[in-house]
Amino acid sequence: MKGLRHSKIKDIIDHGIIETQEELAEALRKEGIEITQATVSRDIKELMLIKVPTGDGRYRYAFPIEQNILFSQARMERIFRDAVTSIDSSENLIVIKTLPGAANAVASTIDYAKWTEIIGTIAGDDNILVVVKPMSAVPQLIQKFQSLLRG
Repeated sequence: MKGLRHSKIKDIIDHGIIETQEELAEALRKEGIEITQATVSRDIKELMLIKVPTGDGRYRYAFPIEQNILFSQARMERIFRDAVTSIDSSENLIVIKTLPGAANAVASTIDYAKWTEIIGTIAGDDNILVVVKPMSAVPQLIQKFQSLLRG
């Protein structure tokens, strides 16, 4: 089922403009695949989809042209400057707020940075929860995130 779903997602992304997780879920439903938002979010991460500009000030999901684009410091800075609106924390959790529809792209760059202090991320539409271990690393990570905003 997952393989079929990923194949359908590839086809949908290759042949149309999909801007949000909700649009992708709806397109999959039209193809006869019932899906939850959480599954769409996981599929986006697993397929390493990125958001690219459409040329009219909007963004759409796409596959990366080159795998190394996922790991680029410059790309991470650009995505943070373009999409992140605020950063806050509580205990060992960091919450990053983004523009609507951008959280998965930002979370993906965090995941692929492979910073050892980060256990993982959970992305919604415009919020990311970053789980940090040890808790003492939170201030340092917030500083790293804020430096990405400055470029």
